[in-house]
Amino acid sequence: MQRYAYGWITLAFFAISMLGHWIFGWFAYADAAIQHGNAPTLVPFIMQMGRETFENWQSEFLQLLWQVCGLAYFLYAGSPASKENDDRMEAKIDALLRLQAGDRAGSLITALDERYLRTHGHAKPLRHGDQPVGITVADPGA
Repeated sequence: MQRYAYGWITLAFFAISMLGHWIFGWFAYADAAIQHGNAPTLVPFIMQMGRETFENWQSEFLQLLWQVCGLAYFLYAGSPASKENDDRMEAKIDALLRLQAGDRAGSLITALDERYLRTHGHAKPLRHGDQPVGITVADPGA
């Protein structure tokens, strides 16, 4: 529950605002119906509020949803358009670890990747486990 607290809070805000929108919409609809000498009925209210709700969603919420969720997905999936330049930095640090740690470098890099969630479906360095192109790691004992 705590891990997704932001999502739950956002969902609660959404539900409360949607409920408030429909409750106050009912009062406005009922008032307008009474002023015109009609009794407020549920089906025309649902049709009117549904139309208003979807107009708002179409013009604002869906755009924001696409921008936030779409960009977050492409960042997570590793789209070249949204990738940060961490791969180059990771390759350099891995090369330095291999130079300094020698035989222990592989297990050290793996432990660091596990600790900082660079495996198991999360973003991985572009050349994870490979030597960076054009760099030869010298034997530390030489």
